[in-house]
Amino acid sequence: MPFREVSAKMVEAQVAPGQRLFSQRGAMIAYKGEVSFTPNMQSGQGGVMSMIGRRVAGEAAPLMTVEVPLGPGGPGDTPPGQVWFGHGGHHIQVIELSGDTLYVEADRLLAFDGTLEQGTMFMGSQGGVMGMVRGQVTGQGLFTTTLKGTGGVAVMAHGGVIQLPVTGGRPVHVDPQAYVAHHGDVRNKLSTALGWRDMVGRGSGEAFQLELSGEGTVYVQASEEKL
Repeated sequence: MPFREVSAKMVEAQVAPGQRLFSQRGAMIAYKGEVSFTPNMQSGQGGVMSMIGRRVAGEAAPLMTVEVPLGPGGPGDTPPGQVWFGHGGHHIQVIELSGDTLYVEADRLLAFDGTLEQGTMFMGSQGGVMGMVRGQVTGQGLFTTTLKGTGGVAVMAHGGVIQLPVTGGRPVHVDPQAYVAHHGDVRNKLSTALGWRDMVGRGSGEAFQLELSGEGTVYVQASEEKL
């Protein structure tokens, strides 16, 4: 994995010659070595059609490609580069994927391994109509970004992140505004607990919860504030 948390708000990436990663534009804090930073007009990978799909879905955050060019003598000709990333003073969580898929909003992405397959998912495909309602409740729209494969992802959050395991038969309920990401074989849907108290403005203020069930992990931030 190329990422290492060096503080709650900064992450270090090791970039081997000939390899690449993607990061949010302007997120580089410092670097060592022969590292190049190139604006990625496709906002990730997958070609032009994939780029168009992400932009239509509103999941195309401005990214840059970070890489160390391969020297003429091969991988041993150029030492690996080191890059430190941080953005807006947000807390950073590194998530390692082992062949599964991470579901995360595009604006949460700080940096991710260039080998991961990037895509988008229609929220209605998980949770049906309530999945679509969830997108409106959270302000995240009808689509979310997916990253699939084996590699590291650095995501941003307010106030730190906790990891909650999701196991069979014991779903996890999360405030939609505090949800950051999830991975594994996890289904998510929006559940409601509207009662007469909510109708007259005397409810608890927790009328909507995001219910995650199956097997995997959900990441929750210590705040209801969006990035």
